[in-house]
Amino acid sequence: MGSSTTAATAGATPARQRPSAARIGPAAWLRANLFGSWASSAATLVLLYLILRAGWSFIDWAVIRAIWQVPAGAHGPDTTICRQAQGIGACWAVVGEKYRFILFGFYPYAEQWRPALVVALFIALFIVSGVRRFWRRELALLWIATLVAIGVLMWGGVLGLSYVPQNQWGGLPITLILATFGLALAFPLAVAVALGRRATSLPAVRLLCVIYVELIRGVPLITLLFMASVMFPLFLPQGVDIDKLLRAQVAFILFAAAYLAEVVRGGLQALPKGQSEAADALGLSYWQKTRLIILPQALRLVIPPLVNTFIGFFKDTSLVLIIGIFDLMKSGTVAIAEPAWQGLSSEIYILLAVIYFAFCFSMSKYSRNLERTFGRARNR
Repeated sequence: MGSSTTAATAGATPARQRPSAARIGPAAWLRANLFGSWASSAATLVLLYLILRAGWSFIDWAVIRAIWQVPAGAHGPDTTICRQAQGIGACWAVVGEKYRFILFGFYPYAEQWRPALVVALFIALFIVSGVRRFWRRELALLWIATLVAIGVLMWGGVLGLSYVPQNQWGGLPITLILATFGLALAFPLAVAVALGRRATSLPAVRLLCVIYVELIRGVPLITLLFMASVMFPLFLPQGVDIDKLLRAQVAFILFAAAYLAEVVRGGLQALPKGQSEAADALGLSYWQKTRLIILPQALRLVIPPLVNTFIGFFKDTSLVLIIGIFDLMKSGTVAIAEPAWQGLSSEIYILLAVIYFAFCFSMSKYSRNLERTFGRARNR
């Protein structure tokens, strides 16, 4: 009797059912996030209408009514059709006509394969450096070899390459050179300054680091660029001249290092004191403790503000146009100074925005991947 009752009860127990589509899936997400109430539904529909209308207007301007080519005139391209279409359709012909100047500046036309290869080398170097399994000592050698190859390609004068002076460089290679060398050299300086600000046993070093950070952060980057470009040459001996690009690079390094130092110092302060005490208990020296325990954990904590600072300074390289260096932004500005293309700047600035966005979004995406990776390692 008992066994039959148990069997009947077991047979009456309903089988486990999967959650219905009303609880999971796209429909459930839409209901929970966009159509959860009358107010939320109304706001969603209004915003959707505005987005679709703006998107269609942009497609109509950028694609459907766009002008892709202009006829050749007696004194160059005839841009009359573009001027007649202003406000109605985009004139992408200006991009097709000026893209090489925007990307490479005044670099000799026949030799522009060299800066194009430099851009490819920079991107390849960034990709390889972002893969964690390549984070070994050999990576430093790869950086040195790649940067030497970049210098050979840009300058020339060896291996059968014609010499190109720096005043003919421009466009995207200049932006990548300023950003890459600037941040790569500013970061170790920033770490040293951050450690110096915490060196209570070395008051002179600590005071020097505090003065450096507060002085550099207290002035705009434009001020440092003007000083490097205009005032610094006045203190040089007669006949001694340092290239303008190098002076701007040094100013950029000093400015970036001051901001990065504060980010690194924030990570050092956020680290529990027990980590340092445990390292002391193990008998590690100051440099062993800092290199193996303190810095790796501190830098892991400040990945978001570090990458945010990198992105900000990558965009700040455009400020060098003020001192006459033809970076990407300066080349784009000069490209539309030709009378035939004056007033057709929107398309050029859209191209520049896409290029800047591609690099900045890549850094942001990589930062999020690093956070997830280190977060999983920390939670194990």
